[in-house]
Amino acid sequence: MNQLAVIGVKFIIAAIAFAVGLDLFFDADLADILSFSLYAAIATYLIGDRIILPARGDRASYIAEFFTVYLGVWIFGSVLYESYLQIAWGSIIAAVLFTAGEVLVHVFMLERSELRYPSPRRSQPAFGSEFSEELDPRKKK
Repeated sequence: MNQLAVIGVKFIIAAIAFAVGLDLFFDADLADILSFSLYAAIATYLIGDRIILPARGDRASYIAEFFTVYLGVWIFGSVLYESYLQIAWGSIIAAVLFTAGEVLVHVFMLERSELRYPSPRRSQPAFGSEFSEELDPRKKK
């Protein structure tokens, strides 16, 4: 799938998530919603899709993208808004909605792409095997 299309879909999902999380429940400007959406689309694409998704898989990528959006809105929202209630609830609602949309983006992205990401490496315990007779101190030879 074209990488610019992935960023575009992420931007649309982020705009919807921030419109619900910040504008529907609180009073946010359109410029704030679009700037948060642009940040979320680019940051989660670079961190989640290009770095973590190929290395660790979907679950780790979802977690990283959730915290990227949540912390980004929390940090930048504290500069723009004076109400901590708006920042707290707006960031958690937007991050949950964005992460739910990311599930669909990853399914669509992996379905359309020729590149298949490897499954995350599972650490296999390396047990050493030693074969010997059991020594029972009660038995006498």
